[in-house]
Amino acid sequence: MSFETISVIGLGYIGLPTAAMFASNKIKVIGVDINQNAVDTINRGEIHIVEPDLDILVKASVNQGYLRATTKAEAADAFLIAVPTPFLPKETDSDIPKPDLKYIESAAESIAPILKKGDLVILESTSPVGATEKLADWLSERRADLTFPKTHGEESDIRIAHCPERVLPGHVVRELVENDRVIGGLTQKCSEKAIELYKTFVKGDCVITNSRTAEMAKLTENSCRDVQIAFANELSIICDKLDINVWELISLANRHPRINILQPGPGVGGHCIAVDPWFIVSKTPEQAQMIHTARKVNDGKPLWVIDKVKIAISDFLQANPDKTAKDVSIACYGLAFKADIDDLRESPALNITKAIAKFHSGDLLAVEPNIKSLPSSLVNLIDLTSLDYAKNNADISVVLVKHTEFKKIIKNELRSYSVIDTCGLWKEL
Repeated sequence: MSFETISVIGLGYIGLPTAAMFASNKIKVIGVDINQNAVDTINRGEIHIVEPDLDILVKASVNQGYLRATTKAEAADAFLIAVPTPFLPKETDSDIPKPDLKYIESAAESIAPILKKGDLVILESTSPVGATEKLADWLSERRADLTFPKTHGEESDIRIAHCPERVLPGHVVRELVENDRVIGGLTQKCSEKAIELYKTFVKGDCVITNSRTAEMAKLTENSCRDVQIAFANELSIICDKLDINVWELISLANRHPRINILQPGPGVGGHCIAVDPWFIVSKTPEQAQMIHTARKVNDGKPLWVIDKVKIAISDFLQANPDKTAKDVSIACYGLAFKADIDDLRESPALNITKAIAKFHSGDLLAVEPNIKSLPSSLVNLIDLTSLDYAKNNADISVVLVKHTEFKKIIKNELRSYSVIDTCGLWKEL
């Protein structure tokens, strides 16, 4: 093994599990993050995110001296960049979101001074097509004394590749090991070097392609999923209009051997499915018609849910003429973007709750068993409360995430006048 020390830049939902995997295989890992709290937490052998089994790996790796976190990049033999790729601010609401590569550029700037001949740099961040080449440009601009694949091909001093993560939150530790990896090196030797690194713990196949195809592979996977979810979400809106139980309809349709319709929900969240399709649309707006439409359908679903809440409030007040909107208590079940995790990124449940808080003058209760405190954007707007309190006090219940704890609820236990079930917790609704 030619990698004595590995540096992981970005210790979030992908970076930290990846760092822990290498460290658990007895390789020295230096984790780098700008969040001092995350760094301090990891160095105590603890984790700042919710992911099954990750706490065990991190604690053991830190205690054995194989994993250490810091806020400043240090020399290593391989650098894995796993930083966010957000959107640039939009000038108008109709603008197509465009990716912001500032965190990747910042990572390049931080590691450039400490690169040495023979080092490997891998971009794991989900990125628009061409980002890996851009990363190489940023590095070469800052290190004219080293050679890079664009100018020196197989003989370059620095090896660069793109290897997108392809894991499911809640199953990251297992899937990092078992899933196949797409390796997109800027040259064949870049790919081979990357495979050598990942084979430290990856049991799945490592499939070689070029960097652009590797970037597009991840975007394609999530865009395909987004289109499928958009069909289910649009179907749920149609069925509501036609007074048809969408859950029963999908169950019946899926009895066909070649049909597999997904389940609708309040929208699409997370830093993958809700984001990656825009990377394709922003590059090829004229060609990505279906992908663009799916994004609009899924982004519009939360607005439909909010309208449902407004109707429920109106119905409650008509049935209780002695009350005002300020007397109506609403409980939102779930803030995370999917079940049984704490990740709030791009969460439609969170956005719906925030929207309700803006127009509703009564109590707004949030039940999210996977977090201990509310995001700053919700402090003073809503109350984070227990499941039991919400069940016994909410006039309107809005089910937004199918957490395991919520599945234990019996519908008749709720005191609510009305229930808006956006994810099929109770199929008969």
